[in-house]
Amino acid sequence: MLLKKFGPEKFTKGITATNVGFYGPQGRMLRLSVADETMNDKIRDFRFRGNAITNLEMETSGIYGLARLLGHRAVSLNAILANRANGTFSKNPDKIIDTLIKSTLEIIS
Repeated sequence: MLLKKFGPEKFTKGITATNVGFYGPQGRMLRLSVADETMNDKIRDFRFRGNAITNLEMETSGIYGLARLLGHRAVSLNAILANRANGTFSKNPDKIIDTLIKSTLEIIS
């Protein structure tokens, strides 16, 4: 129901995968290696009914789980700031985040 409020003129609909951590699982190697170095490749190549995963983050499953437990409705809206697969990053992340917040508030208010 909530997803229908966010049309394609401002939002791209896709599948968000919630990864198991922040550093290693997101492709950031520090001093420890990750258990599965091919996980991001598997996520990139995964398809469900012809749909690809379009976003990778760490919070959405927790938000959906809490919403369900508390009887709330939830939708995940993400400001995409990096494409780790090709190593590109937003040159203006503040503007992207600000636009997402303002657009969301306009829609839900």
